[in-house]
Order: sequence, then structure tokens, then C-alpha cells
Amino acid sequence: MALFQAFNIAATGMTAQRFRMDVIAENIANVNTTHGEDGAGPYRRKIVTFQEKQLNPVTFSQALDQVDRYKSAYKGNGVRVLRVDEDEETDFIMDYDPSHPDADENGYVSYPNVNTVTEMTNLIDATRSYQANVTAFGSLKAMTQSAISISGS
Repeated sequence: MALFQAFNIAATGMTAQRFRMDVIAENIANVNTTHGEDGAGPYRRKIVTFQEKQLNPVTFSQALDQVDRYKSAYKGNGVRVLRVDEDEETDFIMDYDPSHPDADENGYVSYPNVNTVTEMTNLIDATRSYQANVTAFGSLKAMTQSAISISGS
């Protein structure tokens, strides 16, 4: 694995987790949004899906075939955001409030399918993943500086 490739892998991890934190923040910010600009229903929670970033995509079995027992021929390329989906499986939260402007004919208001506890747990996970990538990047930087100082001696 090339030195700069390792830096790139750590950097893509940081970028992907930062994007995930942005989406989580959007979910939390819209926890009480009962309708969108177009007047449609309440905000739907968004979910980020990652994928391995590859120059030449391969299947898992192909990747295993490329690995030699003593020397890895497979080169990783980091991670990327595959897509951002709306959570269609979780139901909206229904609250009885007949005085609310967005209440239906029975007096119920549909609130977003955002669970703050779930979002905060996901935020902690994304933060720790980001920190792990920062640590890896820092370690790579220290090894590179050591190699430069050794070769310069």
C-alpha cells in the first residue's frame, strides 16, 4: 500500500463520518417539523449508507481471491457515501393536539419518525469513527516524519 494511499483512506473515512454527522444533525434539527415547504407531510428521517471506494469494483469473493497468504495484492481505496435514503419503514409519531394547525380531522398531528436517543447514539458512533480515522492519520503522519528524519540523517 502506498504511503499517500493510506493518508487518502483515513481522509475518506473522516469525510464520510463528517457527512454522516451532518445528516444526523439535520434529523435532530427537524424533530418537530410537521410539514415541508411544499406543504407535504412531516420530515422523514434520513439514513446514510457507505460503500467501499474502489477504482475497480470487485465482489467480496474476488477480493479474497486477490489476497495472497503472505502478501496482500488487494489495495483498499477508502470509503464513500453510497446514498442517503429516507426512512420509510418507521412510522410517524402521532400526537393528539386538536389545536395544532397541522392536526388531522381526528385531532392528531404527525411528527417526524426521528428518535432523538437513536440519533444521539448514531452521533456518538460517527464521532468515534471520525476520531479513529484522525488517530490513524496522525499515526501515519508520525511514521512519515520518522522515516524522513531517519533518511535525512
